[in-house]
Amino acid sequence: MADTVVKVENLSKSYVLSHQQEGYRYKALRDVIADRAKSLFSKIQNPKSKIQNSSCEEFWALKDVSFEIKQGDRIGIIGRNGAGKSTLLKILSRIVEPTKGSIEIQGRVASLLEVGTGFHPELTGRENIFLNGAILGMSKKEITRKFDEIVNFAEIEKFLDTPVKRYSSGMYVRLAFAVAAHLEPEILIVDEVLAVGDVQFQKKCLGKMQDVGKEGRTVIFVSHNMGTIQSLCSRCILLNSGLVIADDIPASIVQLYLENSSVSNNFTRLPQKSGKPSIVSGEVISQPQFEDTKILINLNIHTNEQRNISLELRLSDNTGITIGFGNFGIYRSHEVIELKAGLNFVSFTLSISQLAVGSYFISLDLALPWLEIYDRLENCLLFEVVRPAKDGTNCVMLQSWGYGSVEIPLELKSYGLKS
Repeated sequence: MADTVVKVENLSKSYVLSHQQEGYRYKALRDVIADRAKSLFSKIQNPKSKIQNSSCEEFWALKDVSFEIKQGDRIGIIGRNGAGKSTLLKILSRIVEPTKGSIEIQGRVASLLEVGTGFHPELTGRENIFLNGAILGMSKKEITRKFDEIVNFAEIEKFLDTPVKRYSSGMYVRLAFAVAAHLEPEILIVDEVLAVGDVQFQKKCLGKMQDVGKEGRTVIFVSHNMGTIQSLCSRCILLNSGLVIADDIPASIVQLYLENSSVSNNFTRLPQKSGKPSIVSGEVISQPQFEDTKILINLNIHTNEQRNISLELRLSDNTGITIGFGNFGIYRSHEVIELKAGLNFVSFTLSISQLAVGSYFISLDLALPWLEIYDRLENCLLFEVVRPAKDGTNCVMLQSWGYGSVEIPLELKSYGLKS
């Protein structure tokens, strides 16, 4: 049996959340000083008293999480937003400390959790490669041996001696992944930062992670793409509200995840506190005029300021395999959606004439094209095809690393500020 390289026992992590009280106003410096003086005086008067703050609460991002990972395992970690996935990866990467529990890790760990993680912005790409290698404990000779392979993989040769602060997000991701994967860590931890890159580079990265596993090294991978999880991983862990719900082969865990997802043909949620564009509601509508060849999707999107965004849709079947995608504003710059400050509506149609009978999940991304994902909703809408395909046959959609090679025709109907 392969050796255990990661052992997690009763791992818990809590945060203190502050809530903005109703009627909150901006405080001047004199107000802050006065409040602190009052608190100090109260403490002197009654040393045993505890300062009560009703606007704070304790939030447990992880609760008694336990599991073991063997050498060469390729582990997928899935769960809905807020399940604790990113917190777990940050603890495994030694970025944050757990509140309770213990972790034992054997071997060097390379992490890719956010764009540009571990890079010094003032240093060039070349200098950052050697810096990251040194952090991993590698000698200059070892790094030099891998240098050309890293540069070729990242496809940044022309920008090698440019400070990375001038890199685009895509260039950051390409170099960061190439460094993390090629400097021979025993354990490679990857969050879904790869979503920033283009589809071809994502395929390239997933292939490299599979090779890393075959070489006897360990991969821990978080993704919302169920097809990718099933293609890449040998085992899968499902998190929900900080708890480990199940740990089994990917096919079983993905099915359990989809069955327990409360998805319907509509949803409503609150805007992001940051004020960045966020999808606050959506619905799927079947309308007679489309003659069963299209469905209408209506979204309400909130933003605090005027922005141009791209919208991407991913379509998955009831096993979690992504069978296709469609977008506005990514490959078709003339269809960038212009949002105004406030609540905006977006309506578009999706062709279903080539879909076989069955249930389908819709996932949505709002982004600044190629640079930043503002909002991501996985499996947020559900619809069911209850008739044969238009020509009476089932459509075969080719799969490649979980990304459908078929572009789904989308037609933008209207958008604008919601009255």
